[in-house]
Amino acid sequence: MTRIPPGPPLAAMPGLLKKLAVDRLGLMRDAAALGDAVRVDMGPKKLYIFNHPDYAKHVLADNSTNYHKGIGLVQARRILGDGLLTSEGDIWQGQRRTVQPAFKPGRIARQAEAVAEEAANLVALLRKHEGAGPVDIQSEMTGLTLGVLGRTLLDTDLGGYDSVAHSFEAVQDQAMFEMVTQDLVPKWLPTRGQLRFRKARRELHRVADSLVAQRTARMADGEAPDDALGRMIVAAGRAADAAAAQMRLREEIVTLLLAGHETTASTLSWTLSLLESHPEARERVRAEALAVLGERTPRMEDLHRLTYTTMVVQEAMRLYPPVWMLSRVAQQEDEVGGYLVSAGADVLISPYILHRHPGLWDEPDRFDPTRFDAQRVAHRSRYAYIPFGAGPRFCVGSNLGMMEAVFVTALVTRDLTLTALPGHSRAAEPMLSLRMAGGLPMTVAAAG
Repeated sequence: MTRIPPGPPLAAMPGLLKKLAVDRLGLMRDAAALGDAVRVDMGPKKLYIFNHPDYAKHVLADNSTNYHKGIGLVQARRILGDGLLTSEGDIWQGQRRTVQPAFKPGRIARQAEAVAEEAANLVALLRKHEGAGPVDIQSEMTGLTLGVLGRTLLDTDLGGYDSVAHSFEAVQDQAMFEMVTQDLVPKWLPTRGQLRFRKARRELHRVADSLVAQRTARMADGEAPDDALGRMIVAAGRAADAAAAQMRLREEIVTLLLAGHETTASTLSWTLSLLESHPEARERVRAEALAVLGERTPRMEDLHRLTYTTMVVQEAMRLYPPVWMLSRVAQQEDEVGGYLVSAGADVLISPYILHRHPGLWDEPDRFDPTRFDAQRVAHRSRYAYIPFGAGPRFCVGSNLGMMEAVFVTALVTRDLTLTALPGHSRAAEPMLSLRMAGGLPMTVAAAG
């Protein structure tokens, strides 16, 4: 017998709507306190929030075809269009097939040297700040991840495209505004946010077109399209509708630029912040890096030997998953864990609250990398920990992202000591990714 999930009392709705605008993580925590399945009626809209591994498995994997991308990403379609994050059905399947070879284990292994070089360049850059004023580590992580993205997936130096990160910030701000206002503010109004968004969209389109032009010229000279960008250009060239294919190619590139750097930059910022506030873990990472690497940069074969560093990154993604919310829209009526989900309803699964479920994790708010010791992982539900999503839409770049995060964490911690500024809050800001509000200003000193 199907049931209707419980929901908050009517008197609580004004407070919940306010939290949707100013404290989205608080809203998720409040919903989790009501149970593992919650329904919120917002006028004609119905919102279901599920917080259990079995429910996540059903929505994201077992019946994934019934659930299309939802709020947040719906608004982001204004810039991402039918890119890999937002497309559905045959379009998505074709895009996934196109880029998948660029993420095969063998090719990712060949990118290890480039990732290690970018990590070493970051350390050298940070060394210049030793003994000086604070540096925004979150900003530096963004620069690093864009550099890795350019070398590994675009075969391009993105150093000349400094506008990308700022443009995505404007895009995210507007997407979140439109989400919390439920698209009630007309998009044609020349508000400050809209004007900033339009400028950012023009700049991202310019960058995408520039990357295509450069790569097309190189491919005309015989360069093999082994990377993601080259493969997307070849696929677009085979499409029957050339104009539509070129527009979608632009959207795919903008999506790759966003997804390829934003989440890993977030993960690294939180990882280094957590290590700074847990010096015993930082010293253990440093000792492991010295034992495994000595004074050299990491190689692919070192990845499985940097076991504690990997657990630290995994624990950082548990506490602060870069994708904090997975939103879907039910295409047809469904039943999730015995609860009725109506057609057209919004469905939310939040890794942020799932990863802090007290029934799944001991002392869920405590930083404890040993949770990811192999023996402890073996006794945990696969869907209790989903930092890269799950099911067919599992993040295609997860292996590259993990290698990058582990290599950078090992090198930065081995060579440097980062110290947060006193009083800096390090509050989580849930946008399209879970970034750190106000950045992460830290001072830099040599390790030791």
